[in-house]
Amino acid sequence: MAPGSGLEAPQTFENQTVRHVVHISAGGQRIRVRLSNAYGSAPLLIGTAHVAVHADGASILAGSDRTLTFSGQTSISIPTGAVALSDPVVLNVPSLADLSVSIYVPNNTGPATYHESSDQTSYISGPGDFTSAVVYPTAQTSLSRFWLVDVEAEPLFKIGAVVAVGDSITTSFRSTVDGNRRWTDDLAARLDSPGRPAQLAVLNEGIGCSRLLWDFCGPSGSSRFDRDVLALTGVTHVVLDLGLVDIVFPTVAGVPDQAVTANQIIIGLRQMIERAHVGGVKIIGATLTPNKGSTFPGFFTPENEVKRQAVNQWIRTSGAYDGVIDFDKAVRDPSDPARLLPAYASDDNTHLSDAGYQAMANAIDLSLFR
Repeated sequence: MAPGSGLEAPQTFENQTVRHVVHISAGGQRIRVRLSNAYGSAPLLIGTAHVAVHADGASILAGSDRTLTFSGQTSISIPTGAVALSDPVVLNVPSLADLSVSIYVPNNTGPATYHESSDQTSYISGPGDFTSAVVYPTAQTSLSRFWLVDVEAEPLFKIGAVVAVGDSITTSFRSTVDGNRRWTDDLAARLDSPGRPAQLAVLNEGIGCSRLLWDFCGPSGSSRFDRDVLALTGVTHVVLDLGLVDIVFPTVAGVPDQAVTANQIIIGLRQMIERAHVGGVKIIGATLTPNKGSTFPGFFTPENEVKRQAVNQWIRTSGAYDGVIDFDKAVRDPSDPARLLPAYASDDNTHLSDAGYQAMANAIDLSLFR
């Protein structure tokens, strides 16, 4: 979750319901959710919250709706800067299912804690509590996610979880499938499938235009690592894919005073590795993807490319990580390695196509997670 980047103004709600659609990786027999008031200016009153099996659009599957409780209560006030974890509720869902989480806020929330541009449609009602509505009265939609941090499914047997931390490549920006074509979803499909016990949960903690060392689209990767990785339930592995925006942002935004060297990025990555290991989590480094021909002015420059190559060389050869995923090699054009393979490039030559995100997932050696 993030306070926003200034690209989109924070939204305020009052006597409204927000319904989110969440794609889960590993299924389970009980479900619970985590809500956040991390950036609220006052306590956040949750009037009621429900979870259900998603049908289509904003609708839920009739008979699947469950009321969530928090320490036995259907309503909770979340202090400023705090989170609330619901009690587990019985709801048997298979792996790779879609769930709906509906949250009703009776009072004026002030600027809401939100994840800007989550690339998953959220449905916002007019006045009223519609948390249990099968057919939902959508008044407006948003690509941001409000208050909802994560959804946890309790599998039949204990399993681990891998968390992907990154920028818009991790959120799979430019995917043509609403919320269901992140490379992490493609990875989950390789690991887990409906009808068989889940092997490993896959969590996506990407934030578009996130940097490793500086705040911009929300807090930096360095500052959110403990909250977004180490504090989550059952985490055994993390895939770290940060540093590209640190390289390109100063030339895109025209802020040379924020320029960083490859060595500064490497030091930042080393710190993340140390923190993961102290927390008993294995950490896997992901190389930074190519972007020659980017349609974003100032994104690709010869100097930026030298930095990207230097960081990638260190990721591949330093031995600092517990494993490496070479996303760069998987999606680059062999005839022009600074550029994405045309079949894997979106129309901005920076982010990937659906085929490109699938290629990223396919490039991951699943033995890294054993």
